[in-house]
Amino acid sequence: MKAACAGVAMGLITEGDRVAVLTDILGTEDHLGDMDFKIAGTRDGVTAVQMDIKIQGLSLDIIGQALDKARAARLHILDVMAQTLDTHRSTLSKYAPRIITIQIDPQKIGDIIGPKGKIIRGIQEETGAELNVDDSGMVTISSVDGAAGERARAMIEAIVQEPEVGAVYEGTVKSTTAFGAFVEILPGKEGLLHISELQHARTNKTEDVVKKGDRVQVKLLEVDDRGKMRLSRKALIKKEPSEEGEEREEKRPARRR
Repeated sequence: MKAACAGVAMGLITEGDRVAVLTDILGTEDHLGDMDFKIAGTRDGVTAVQMDIKIQGLSLDIIGQALDKARAARLHILDVMAQTLDTHRSTLSKYAPRIITIQIDPQKIGDIIGPKGKIIRGIQEETGAELNVDDSGMVTISSVDGAAGERARAMIEAIVQEPEVGAVYEGTVKSTTAFGAFVEILPGKEGLLHISELQHARTNKTEDVVKKGDRVQVKLLEVDDRGKMRLSRKALIKKEPSEEGEEREEKRPARRR
């Protein structure tokens, strides 16, 4: 909301030449009176009006009186409201129900739903949010708890996110081999962290640095034509002087005797 909005109802009683414009009429005046003129707005101006009348037209003078009185009443109501809350909250209350929408590539719908609905059902069970996906790729997340809705959004965005070369990810080591480790950087997307990219110093065994289940920060160096990803942990680690010497020693060609 850009600004607080308040409304007031204006009534009218006429008898011959005698006229009385009423502010904030009750049911009795509405039933017996000649006008029900509802006016709503902010401090800056009127945003909505609605009128019922029981007489043959109104003079501009009566309308002017009604608008002037309505403005004074509206500003008074806004002053009272401001004593409790003078501006909108920066975020919704965590108890406020909400609906979050995300537009995804329609070709990714299957990734969100999963085989026999396994993925979308798992997100709903884990977060407590309700998810719906239409054919256009519009994902609707309904949640009573704000944190649950945001958690569901993050899980969906992670599924449809495309790996970006040069980006840094915190992934999970899914398996280790003699030549390195396979790290899942996004749901269902694994890359190879070669043993030479584990650290600047020489690594004799992958498990000396990372083990299955470890969380590790890696940088995506390359995605080849087949979609295979090459990762590096070494690229995120500052090289120590001693390691620079070791690296030069490893690269120095052997002398012939």
